[in-house]
Amino acid sequence: MSKQDNLYLVGLMGAGKTTVGRLLARHYGRTFYDSDHEIEARTGVKIPVIFEIEGEAGFRKREEAMIAELTHLSGVVLATGGGAVLSQTNRENLKNNGVVIYLRGMPEQLYERTRHDRNRPLLQTENPLARLQELFRQRDPLYREVADVVVDTGRQSVSGMTRALYGKLDSLTRGLAQPDTAD
Repeated sequence: MSKQDNLYLVGLMGAGKTTVGRLLARHYGRTFYDSDHEIEARTGVKIPVIFEIEGEAGFRKREEAMIAELTHLSGVVLATGGGAVLSQTNRENLKNNGVVIYLRGMPEQLYERTRHDRNRPLLQTENPLARLQELFRQRDPLYREVADVVVDTGRQSVSGMTRALYGKLDSLTRGLAQPDTAD
């Protein structure tokens, strides 16, 4: 299996990993997976219920096992949960087995996209924007550590973002494995 066989998306909640991942999978003829959706399908319950019963630590353990499994497949596009990069094992599995794309969204923009979503346990707090800012400060260096490509989501459309990504990814698959930023 070549590293270019797989594409992995990382970034905070609301960055567009699932939406962009589906488009990339269709474009490149690969199978799409979302690690959170896979966990829900296997357990039969939603992520907030897992958080409620097992806590974040219990969820992260499940997430690590799922990402280990999915990163050992070939020909896939994988959208990871926003906190997947907290695990060193996950970071190694992602970095070693595929091209990692960091969809970098600013907390204020992500807040606008996620503020009405009750399926995000880490945002069920009095100040979700402050929580997103805190998560960004904590996770941005980890996302950058694993990323082969960084795309600032900004205000660009999903189609504009994916078009920019196609060019970056086509360059990478020709052997140019240097981290790069698409504007």
